[in-house]
Amino acid sequence: MIALDTSSLVHYLGGSAGKDVEAVDLALAQSQACLPPVVLSEMLSDPELPRRLEEALLRIPTLDVQPGYWERAGRLRAQVISAGHKAKLADTLIAQICLDHDVPLITRDRDFRHFVAAGLRLLPGQARDSVASPTRP
Repeated sequence: MIALDTSSLVHYLGGSAGKDVEAVDLALAQSQACLPPVVLSEMLSDPELPRRLEEALLRIPTLDVQPGYWERAGRLRAQVISAGHKAKLADTLIAQICLDHDVPLITRDRDFRHFVAAGLRLLPGQARDSVASPTRP
C-alpha cells in the first residue's frame, strides 16, 4: 500500500506534471493506493467536487486508526515542534497514520520532511530533516 497526500492527489487530478503525479498514477493503476482519513476528509470538503470523483475517492481504501493513535500523534507533533519545525495538525495526523501502517506517503508538501526522522517514508523522494525518534505503536 502507498498513501496519497492531498497535495499530490490534487495535482494529479488537475493534470499537473511531476514525479509525485506519476507516482500517484502508478499507485492507482496498480491498486496500491490508500488514503489517510484526513486526506479523504480534505478531498470531500470541496463543495464543488463532482459526484463521480467523490465516488472514485470513496472506492480507494482508507487507513484505519489504530488504538493509541491520538496519543502517538500528539507526541509526534510535540517532537517536531520542539525541534523548531512547523507541524500542522493535519500533516501530523497523516504522518502518524502512515507510520502506524508502515506505508510510504506520496506528497509534494515539503512540510512532511520534518517527519522523516521519525520513520515516515516519502515518495517519490525523501527530504532529510529532524525529529528526535520514531513514534510507532
